[in-house]
Amino acid sequence: MKILWFSWKDKRHPLAGGAEVVTDAILSRLVKDGHEATLLTSGYAGASGEDMVNGYRVIRVGGRASVYWHAFRYYRVHLKGVHDLVVEEINTIPFFTPWYVQGKRALFFHQLAREIWFYQIFFPLSLAGYCIEPFYLRLLSKERVITISESTKRDLARYGFKKENISIISEGIDIKPVERLESIKKTAIPTVLSLGAVRPMKRTLDIVRGFEIIKAHTPEVKLVIAGDMAGKYGKKVLREIANSNYKDDIEVLGKVSRQEKIRLMQEAHVLAVASLKEGWGLVVTEANSQGTPAVVYDVDGLRDCVRDGVTGLHTKENTPQALAEAIMKMLEEKEAHETMRQNAWEWSKTITFEKQYQNFLEIIKK
Repeated sequence: MKILWFSWKDKRHPLAGGAEVVTDAILSRLVKDGHEATLLTSGYAGASGEDMVNGYRVIRVGGRASVYWHAFRYYRVHLKGVHDLVVEEINTIPFFTPWYVQGKRALFFHQLAREIWFYQIFFPLSLAGYCIEPFYLRLLSKERVITISESTKRDLARYGFKKENISIISEGIDIKPVERLESIKKTAIPTVLSLGAVRPMKRTLDIVRGFEIIKAHTPEVKLVIAGDMAGKYGKKVLREIANSNYKDDIEVLGKVSRQEKIRLMQEAHVLAVASLKEGWGLVVTEANSQGTPAVVYDVDGLRDCVRDGVTGLHTKENTPQALAEAIMKMLEEKEAHETMRQNAWEWSKTITFEKQYQNFLEIIKK
């Protein structure tokens, strides 16, 4: 089978994240199984127009904003009618492939944007995007869809997609779960970890403010923030920390290596995630695999990757105060914390790229 995949980023893009890891995992496995796969995506500074990555072909056209037009033109001239299946991965803005691709196709959503527009895009484009999104979703709602969580499936159904046309595939992680929890050594001082790019939609400031509330009640605790701090929001977070009464107990590491990331996940007592929404909280499952449970806001994607009271905790409200209360509860109730560690670790072992790939094959064979 010949598969063409549209996406605005590839794994080597400077802004690549968890979604691009998923795309690479699926395409590389397709190639190993004897299929031919092509990824049509955007270019970036220093990128070549064409590459081979893990056995599949990567074609880069246009930039962040222009890729949608250039991909359409490139497809019409060079790729039209060549492939047996076309997958369009939608990250905020669609390629609208149903309008010009004939034959077998599917849309792939990790999540819908909705409120994210107001956190990631400047006004008035944020308002325009928020208002336009429901309209283009309705235009695409007759298509077959692949997604990664029940939350996104429900979100899509609200905008006209038929539930029977929406299939869910497993998530996967590229970090191997530890073999034994007993081998993990936690820090002597209880440590809260915030991990991932520091962006408005991740609401890192909520974690900082929640930590300040914790410190007022529990002096022996520290916060570690690891992730790219570039951009206005990152600078805002740094200013907030610099002005905090507890700045000496907040460690800011910036972007870290894979090895450092794993070490931090193993040593931390709890991972805190306050995102506006996620397709799936991939960092949560990664931390679980290293023996660390999470406290998360009760939002799409995060409520899917944490089983409340079983593998971690959902907050009662999505506020710094509620985040602080849930973290303190987890740290204070040591027996419950240990049970959640065990449950989270066991669950993480079932969330694999191989399972994800098998789910994907079952869907495309229909």
